[in-house]
Amino acid sequence: MDGARLTVAPIRAKSSVQLIGRSAEIVALQQELERIARSDAKVLITGESGVGKEIVAHNIHARGPRANMPFAPVNCAGLPETLLESELFGHVKGSFTGAYRDKPGKLEAAHMGTAFLDEIGEMTLRMQGMLLRFLETGELQKVGADGNARHANVRVIAATNRNLREMITQGTFREDLFYRLNVIHIAVPPLRDRREDIPALVDYFLSRFTSVNQSPVTSVSPQAMKALVGYAWPGNVRELENALERVVVTVQHPTIEVSDLPAEIRGFDAVSLRPKRERRRTVADDLYKRLIEQRESFWSTVYPLFMEREITRSNVRELVRRGLEEARGNYKIVARLFNMEPRDYKRFLNFLRKHDCQIPFKEYR
Repeated sequence: MDGARLTVAPIRAKSSVQLIGRSAEIVALQQELERIARSDAKVLITGESGVGKEIVAHNIHARGPRANMPFAPVNCAGLPETLLESELFGHVKGSFTGAYRDKPGKLEAAHMGTAFLDEIGEMTLRMQGMLLRFLETGELQKVGADGNARHANVRVIAATNRNLREMITQGTFREDLFYRLNVIHIAVPPLRDRREDIPALVDYFLSRFTSVNQSPVTSVSPQAMKALVGYAWPGNVRELENALERVVVTVQHPTIEVSDLPAEIRGFDAVSLRPKRERRRTVADDLYKRLIEQRESFWSTVYPLFMEREITRSNVRELVRRGLEEARGNYKIVARLFNMEPRDYKRFLNFLRKHDCQIPFKEYR
């Protein structure tokens, strides 16, 4: 999820989740959402991981005529194909081991409301075909059901941090599904492109976390704020949120100083302030630097972020790709580069296979 933690169950009524900031980019986005919300068109939201794509989807829902009906978010990357099919379309009792009762899917639960399909680019081709059929017919075929398909009236909003047009060229995303979803396209800007919003976001998160944690923190020093504004934030709003929560929990004095900030933020340099036309740093760039230069372990740096859905499968694949380039296609050397013990090699490969993050090594040899 992006920018804030939202419940996974269908939500009714308007939410207080909001887009924070006064930058030209956020003002333009707010105005665009106001127009889009009045329609019932499908929306495709794109942007880097952590920019707030789910919050944008929730805003569209909350401002529109379906606001008092369910909002049902589904993380398409968080479940294997079979479980994702059940999550979306539901299942009938006895359709698989553990199916002890009939269960409606999120699309059925969101009838007359909105379904938000996050990380749509991680769907398998088979699931893409099933989703396309639903978008064309409105029919819901539960797992294990024999006919008697139900219909659901759902506004679908999808999001991805991947380049779907590039995936279409590679044959990993259906072109017909892309055009079904891409009726209205919203691109959410990364946090580094709207730095003037950072102080407002800092105030918002500090207020939230100090209240919950009964923290003595009341302010941020000018030097610390300068560091926060200057940092590149490869993880965007989510990274800022997590960093401030850590600081609030650990700091025991009223004012946050530069020394209280995480090391990567204290050490920001001119790289984060280069003109936009230069190649932008990515999440994978930052993580790779931590693995290679700061000698952090894959298991302590990358693994927990992936399991907590703070980075995506594509981020891990990019890390692996860069490791294979350095290691000339040798996964054992990649494991050493990523600061793993020799005994962790099989565990590493099993992790990559299980989560579909393994990529062919021959082209790098």
